[in-house]
Amino acid sequence: MELSEYVQRGFQTLADPGSFDSNAFALLLRAAFQSLLDARADEAALDHPGLKHIDPVVLKHCHTAAAAYILEAGKHRVDKSTLSTYLEDCKFDQDRIEIFCAEYQNNKNSLEILLGSIGRALPHITDVSWCLEYQIKTNQLHKMYRPGYLVTLNVENSDSQSYPEISFSCNMEQLQDLVGKLKDASKSLERATQL
Repeated sequence: MELSEYVQRGFQTLADPGSFDSNAFALLLRAAFQSLLDARADEAALDHPGLKHIDPVVLKHCHTAAAAYILEAGKHRVDKSTLSTYLEDCKFDQDRIEIFCAEYQNNKNSLEILLGSIGRALPHITDVSWCLEYQIKTNQLHKMYRPGYLVTLNVENSDSQSYPEISFSCNMEQLQDLVGKLKDASKSLERATQL
């Protein structure tokens, strides 16, 4: 499993008994699983009284790291021994490894169902539409006078045959950057197919 350095640092902080006592560790781990598996879960899971003594920035960092690792483990369908080995490499003590493995085993089936529902293929862009907007004021009534673009990507998901739209707003520089990156990707794809 390949995890970013940011995720690894968060995971190592989670392993540190000085940062998270056993109770806080179990609460954060439960919150990470809950946020992944329950669509109605929100940040209230991190508002538990047992987590109030932890710096919110550290708490969110470790929550993100735990969620990322849980998803990677689910994606690769790791077994308990592989999970334990990785946790040992991250300096988790035996008690935390057992808590993590038990929580993972309890939620493994739900996690696999969730990951399976996402699909196996990336969405395919079928159409792009855009609209030029001109912002005069912000919602705080500050004068802006700048152009912006509303871009809508029509995509097709081959796994579910659904046709959702992805919409975003950007300024001129961001749009030019996006177009430049798409041209680079197109050229790279053409070169790859010619080999």
